[in-house]
Amino acid sequence: MAYSWFKAFHLIGIVVWFAGLFYLVRLFIYHVEANQETEPAKTILKNQYQIMEKRLYHIITTPGMLVTVAMAIGLLTTEPDVLKQGWLHIKLLFVALLLGYHFYCGRLMKQLAIDECRWSGQQLRALNEAPTVLLLVIVLLAVFKDNLPTDITAWGVFGLIILMAVTIQLYAKKRRRDQEKMRGQITQVPQEQS
Repeated sequence: MAYSWFKAFHLIGIVVWFAGLFYLVRLFIYHVEANQETEPAKTILKNQYQIMEKRLYHIITTPGMLVTVAMAIGLLTTEPDVLKQGWLHIKLLFVALLLGYHFYCGRLMKQLAIDECRWSGQQLRALNEAPTVLLLVIVLLAVFKDNLPTDITAWGVFGLIILMAVTIQLYAKKRRRDQEKMRGQITQVPQEQS
């Protein structure tokens, strides 16, 4: 019975943790892009994003991570023999990378708060895809265990990474084109009025 409870709350923790991770870096993107705004909008937006980032990180994302890890430890105490299996070692490596990503996001949040973040919006969009790849690998390992079809999986993950990179580049190009078009329309309106 304990195993089922640990597993249920482990899954709930994962959902909460990833929801926070996915949205947190999206807020970072908006925060960085607020620098392109004029005052007072720039300051208002940056202050609002900073509040949202802190609340999301401390009230949702970090507790989700803690529940996930605590319940995983609980699962391992109910089935300690699983620690001898190779797939779990690989999964734990990817979980360690995910934990590193989580704490790196905390570091970026602090840098944004003091205007020392050097990441561009486009770079942050690429960074925002990291938890997707980690989630994919972790879930596949948890489901397939030692029977993971590595040839298909490896190519699938590689293809997903390439697809995400291309999508990010195309989206960035579209945004730049839309912004240039918008600036062109804004500069034409005052000229027509004079």
